Amino acid sequence: MVYVYQIKLEEYLMAQKERDMIEIDLLKLVLILWRKAWAIILAAIIMGGVAFGVTYNFIAPKYQASIKVYVNNTNQSSTTTLTQSDLNVAKQLVDTYIVTLKSRTTLNQIITEAGLEYDSDELNEMITAAAINSTEVFEVTVTSEDAKEAALIANTVADILPNRITEIVENSSVRIVDYAIINEEPVSPSYVKNVAIGALAGIVVAVALIFLQFVLDNKIHSEEYLIEHYKYPILAVIPDLNTNSKQKYYKKKKNYYSSTASAIQTDSTSGKAE
Repeated sequence: MVYVYQIKLEEYLMAQKERDMIEIDLLKLVLILWRKAWAIILAAIIMGGVAFGVTYNFIAPKYQASIKVYVNNTNQSSTTTLTQSDLNVAKQLVDTYIVTLKSRTTLNQIITEAGLEYDSDELNEMITAAAINSTEVFEVTVTSEDAKEAALIANTVADILPNRITEIVENSSVRIVDYAIINEEPVSPSYVKNVAIGALAGIVVAVALIFLQFVLDNKIHSEEYLIEHYKYPILAVIPDLNTNSKQKYYKKKKNYYSSTASAIQTDSTSGKAE
C-alpha cells in the first residue's frame, strides 16, 4: 500500500528523528513471538536433533573404574595401637600420596605392568584422585574409552601404589579397601544434557533472529502506524496492484463504498421528496 498524507517539512523531520530512535513495544514483541512460536519450537527440535546426532556419531563414550585406598603413617603389627594423632597425620598426608601416585616414575611402572600404549602424560590425564570426606581413605578413578581398560589400569594402580608409597613415605601403611570392577555404563557423554543444550541454543537463536527482525523493521504496515507516529490524517490510500493482496483490499473496501453510495442515494431521494 502507498499512503498519502499531509505534513509540514519541519514536523516530518522531527518525526523522522523520533523514528530513528529504537523503541521496543514489549506487548507487540510478545505477540510476534507468540505468532512465531512454531518457528521457535521447530528450531529447538532441529538443534536438539543436531546435538543428538553429533553426540551419537562423534563423541566417544567414556567409562570409569575406581579403587579405594586406606593409608596411615605407622607400620602396623599385632602389637601396634593406632592413635588419633596417627589418623590426623594420615589425613594430612593424603595429598602427598596423590602426588606420589601421579609422579612420572609411578605412572611408567603402571604403563609397563599393564602393557599400555600411553605415555606418562596421557595416563596422568586419565587418573584422578581425591580424599573421601576428609578421611584417611582416598579414591583413585580411571577414565577411559574402554571399560575393561579402565578397570585394568585401576587395579594395576592398586598393585603398585602401596609399595611406592611405603618406599617414599617413612612409617606409612597402605591397604586397598576396594578393587575396581568393570563398569559397562558410560559416564559420558550425557545425551539428555547435550540434547537439552542444543534445544536451548535453538530457542535462543530463533528468539534472537525474531527480535532482530522486529527491531530493524522500518516498514509501514498499517494506517494506524502513520496516525500514531505523525498525528496527521491520511488523505488517500493507493493499493499495491502488483501483489496478491489487492483482491483482499478491494473486497474489504467494496462493502465500505457500497454502503457509502447507498447512504448518498438515500439522502438524495429524501431531498427530492421534500
